[in-house]
Amino acid sequence: MKKLYYILLILIVSCTKNPDDIKQHVTGYWEIKEVTLNDGTKKQYNFNNTVDYIEINDTTGFRKKMKPNLDGTFQTSNNLERFTVKVEKDSLNLYYKTPFSNWKETILHANNNQLQVINKNKDLYLYQRYTPITLE
Repeated sequence: MKKLYYILLILIVSCTKNPDDIKQHVTGYWEIKEVTLNDGTKKQYNFNNTVDYIEINDTTGFRKKMKPNLDGTFQTSNNLERFTVKVEKDSLNLYYKTPFSNWKETILHANNNQLQVINKNKDLYLYQRYTPITLE
């Protein structure tokens, strides 16, 4: 039943969105809000001490972990994960390759506020656009 849910979700999203329209919304700072594992288990993220910065430039891009500071700046390391962007069968796929591993993620949905990504294990990640905390 869970596999049927994921297949339907992928079909609905992929049939209604143009991958090039999705791609234009991916670049930016994203905060993970929820992960739905393949077995249906959901994990909520109410607080994150890091955010993902994702940048797409036509057919390539990268993802980098950033730690927000209270003054609106970020701390980061020089580590990043590079990927290749491919539109395949009306899906927007990111192919990662590091010295340690290779994997693929499919972007199901992206707009100004949300990003949904599914990985090869059929784990569904829901991100929200990061909004800095402002202290007055």
